[in-house]
Amino acid sequence: MTPASDTLLDGTHTVLTPEYVEFRFTLAGVYSRFLAWLVDAVIVGLTTMVVLLVFQVAMAAFPGFASALGIVIYFLVDWGYGITLETAWAGQTVGKRALSLRVIQESGVRIGFYHAALRNLARVVDRLPFLYLVGGTTALVSRSHQRLGDLLAGTIVVRERRLKMPSALETRGDEGLLADPLFVSRVKRLSTEERELVLSAALRREELRMEARLRLFSALGARLQDSLAMEKPAHLSDEKWTLLVAATLLPAPNKRPGRPASPRSTPPGPPSRSATSAYPR
Repeated sequence: MTPASDTLLDGTHTVLTPEYVEFRFTLAGVYSRFLAWLVDAVIVGLTTMVVLLVFQVAMAAFPGFASALGIVIYFLVDWGYGITLETAWAGQTVGKRALSLRVIQESGVRIGFYHAALRNLARVVDRLPFLYLVGGTTALVSRSHQRLGDLLAGTIVVRERRLKMPSALETRGDEGLLADPLFVSRVKRLSTEERELVLSAALRREELRMEARLRLFSALGARLQDSLAMEKPAHLSDEKWTLLVAATLLPAPNKRPGRPASPRSTPPGPPSRSATSAYPR
């Protein structure tokens, strides 16, 4: 099945940035979400059985209390499993990771503990009367395939796309700037939000219309100059400037993390001017 047909089948969710740039996410269908839930359900069930074995002696002494304790333990494991993994793995559980699904906010950014807790606590209602009939029906009629927990938490479940790194990031457009210790050290101090924004723009730039692409990288270029406290070299475009920052954030091939790669470790790129105009402000 082609990516286009996947998008048509599962639907899309569009996010409009403050720069009026659109990013499209492919929504996960009910079938793939059900398969992910089956994987997670098996893990939760096995974990619950292990926990119950630990309390086996206590349940033998109080047989009337055994069934109630089993139900309580199941829900605690179920809630704890979903909340913990979706918070730690940025919207994924074992089942979602196996099916290449991820929970994100409707705004397109990663979820936190608050969103994971809300959507998982609401499972009590979503799974009524059995096998997520309420949640599945809600997801089918919802525009963004959201069950009640997603509507409450403001989240959506999307398919992860394996985006290939643009060739521009695999070559050195400006060896002088990329080898500048001051530039590299300041790029490494960018916030997590700024790193995700730069890398996302670099990976998805080919999907944008030219007008939106120019507007996005113009805003990013100005923001990066402020964040890095460095002037953009005059011979670099805003897009090339941003791509150089993204290339610095990526691990160097065949090198240990944290060690700068020598210019010989990457394929030779076209000749370029020196980056001596990137002076700190």
